[in-house]
Amino acid sequence: MTEQRYLTRSAAETEALAASLAATLEKAPAVALYGGLGAGKTTFVRGLAAGLGSKAQVSSPTFAIVNEYGGPRKICHFDMYRLPDADALYDIGWEDYLASGALCVAEWSENVAGAFPPGTAEVHLRRVDDETREIVVKLC
Repeated sequence: MTEQRYLTRSAAETEALAASLAATLEKAPAVALYGGLGAGKTTFVRGLAAGLGSKAQVSSPTFAIVNEYGGPRKICHFDMYRLPDADALYDIGWEDYLASGALCVAEWSENVAGAFPPGTAEVHLRRVDDETREIVVKLC
């Protein structure tokens, strides 16, 4: 597993970083995002989607559990915050989403540990201050 560390100093820089990593992250079956409230997870997904050619309006799927964005490769953006465990993820069709070939990107991945397939990329976001984020990308 390779690990890369980055610092971004604004939401725009976080989006730009994610867009620049899109070609690499797209090769994974899923992207597991880790980080607390306000860490920049949705901002990262917004940049990732743009980098993958999606024109969709990216927003947090907190109440919907999953948002789907079109583009050259469909993106399924999950929010695992309200799920009690990995079993609940399977109840919403997680395996079907993975099998569809869409890039499955999940916020609050720590809530569903063990549900990700081999080769999943991990992105850990940490809020350093109001604008600065430390982002660690782990690729298999």
